[in-house]
Amino acid sequence: MVLLAGATTSDILAKGDLGGIMRWVAATILALVFYGFAGQALAEKRVALVIGNSSYRNVPSLPNPRNDAAEIASLFRSAGFSAVDARRDLGISDMRRAISDFAEMASDADVAVVYFAGHGIEVDGANYVIPVDAKLSRDFDIEDEAISLDRILKSIEPTRRLRLVILDACRDNPFLKTMKRTIASRSIGRGLAKVEPAISDTLIAFAAKAGSVALDGDTKNSPFTAALLHNIAAPGLDLRIAFG
Repeated sequence: MVLLAGATTSDILAKGDLGGIMRWVAATILALVFYGFAGQALAEKRVALVIGNSSYRNVPSLPNPRNDAAEIASLFRSAGFSAVDARRDLGISDMRRAISDFAEMASDADVAVVYFAGHGIEVDGANYVIPVDAKLSRDFDIEDEAISLDRILKSIEPTRRLRLVILDACRDNPFLKTMKRTIASRSIGRGLAKVEPAISDTLIAFAAKAGSVALDGDTKNSPFTAALLHNIAAPGLDLRIAFG
């Protein structure tokens, strides 16, 4: 799992002990997400958008994202989130609409979380999550047929206190095998690219480090989401240990 924090952590990171710092960041962020701000748990507004894309139409389907999304949504609800919008198997139009609707929901929220499970791709250093109706026959089609991580980040930018994006989208991507390159110099990566959020109080969690591929697993959940479900909301568990 890879966690990338926003600008407010940059000075701390410069002091060294990156592993310890990131465990501290992870523990702090997840404590706020799941257990609320001290003295404000009942008053704050925490919202989540959860998307699981399994039934891809033009490449083999993925068995786990639908299950992963359903259980993550249940986790957020049990944690007392004000609203959880759970979607599955979205095409490009429905996915754009879901993100647009969530942007309105998150505009006056204290905490906003976006979770996506499915296929993702990196093109020229930019990350995209892939709807179920994407064809991606050419690299040129990426902006028309996929959703950029930047768009997701913009949807939660107005959130007041904390923004979290969780991407279980680093699987081996079958679109790469058939995608035609329209520009020879265009970079299409394996896995997702490293991102440093420009918005403060923002965290992005990837299932694998930049440029590498995560496993989909052979059970009903991906290894990444299974670990999240097992650890991050366990009552009484030190989240630094959970993320370690």
